[in-house]
Amino acid sequence: MDETRQRDREGTRRRILDAARRLFTELGYDQVTMRLIAAEADANIALINRYFGSKRELFAEVLAVQGRFPGLLEVPSEDLPRRLAEYVADRLRSDQGSLIMSALVRSSGCAETHEIIRDRVRSAILEPLAARLPGGDAAFRATAATAMITGVSMLSQLYGKGELETPDREAVVGRLTAVFQACLAP
Repeated sequence: MDETRQRDREGTRRRILDAARRLFTELGYDQVTMRLIAAEADANIALINRYFGSKRELFAEVLAVQGRFPGLLEVPSEDLPRRLAEYVADRLRSDQGSLIMSALVRSSGCAETHEIIRDRVRSAILEPLAARLPGGDAAFRATAATAMITGVSMLSQLYGKGELETPDREAVVGRLTAVFQACLAP
């Protein structure tokens, strides 16, 4: 394949992913059709099938690309509770909600997406966090911390910054650090 066709392929694939992310975020999985994605991406519907296979696989790819927690766990173990608390505090106080959390909230009622969402949460935060923790019940402790992270993100998504009264960032981080210390302690 020559370089121009390769760039076109990559550009089209990127446009499809971007359009799908926007639409899943705004409308949720059930309301988005392949035709809608194709129109938003200015792409032929056959290309969506060629590059991603199905709407379900495209949704999984959107989560895989966007559903990372960059740098969240790459801190020394003793700093992990505070780092998680900072992440959650920033989500609570952010003017802009998580795009992925929006897609998850709007798509959570669809049985077709449950397995994809579970796999994404497991691979993006639950398993990497459990791997960082010592002790036999590391998976349970990671689950408790993950519930805090996803629960606060969902609450923030539902209410938005303007409706959630939060004290200054350091007060929020202090309280949440104590919660994460309790969740993560062996």
